[in-house]
Amino acid sequence: MPATLIVSPAASPVALGASAAVSVIANLSNQERAVALYASDMPTAYETTGKSYAAVIAWILQGVARLGPAEVQRSAAYAYGYRLLWLADLTTQEQDQAHQARFPIGRRWDRAERLASAFTMWGDCRMTQAAKDRAGHPQVEGACHCGGSGWIAEYLDPDDPTTRMARNCPGHNPNGSTAPAAVTA
Repeated sequence: MPATLIVSPAASPVALGASAAVSVIANLSNQERAVALYASDMPTAYETTGKSYAAVIAWILQGVARLGPAEVQRSAAYAYGYRLLWLADLTTQEQDQAHQARFPIGRRWDRAERLASAFTMWGDCRMTQAAKDRAGHPQVEGACHCGGSGWIAEYLDPDDPTTRMARNCPGHNPNGSTAPAAVTA
């Protein structure tokens, strides 16, 4: 069962110095920043303003403090895997349910993703190489059409089994980096 990222009003922001805060933020990918924002006290209907930089930093730090770095990274990897599968119209019911359980307020999740992206573009919010590397590694939560193999069998003509081909799974094999086990043509 996925961890549900619901905002807890009892948690308080992390009290860190400026350099420590920049270090924490730099070690987060965009998706990890979005997860942290989702878990923070950020208002769901929040709109950015010219003076919002400090508030966004505080919310990201608060979200990391609430969930812990490991859960932020794990949830971000699942969210990225879900996004890749959703864009390819390949999500399963189990994946949809897991994503809904993890991020039950869709409008809030959308706001958190948009704000995390805008935050990165504001200038001095660069990511470490480790954060960039993690950002490219999706995880899939729940049953997948590929069965975990990284390849999905597709038929160009459903009535002719010789037209089978393999398509890489965007969640398990987003770059199509390994050859499929069997392909017939």
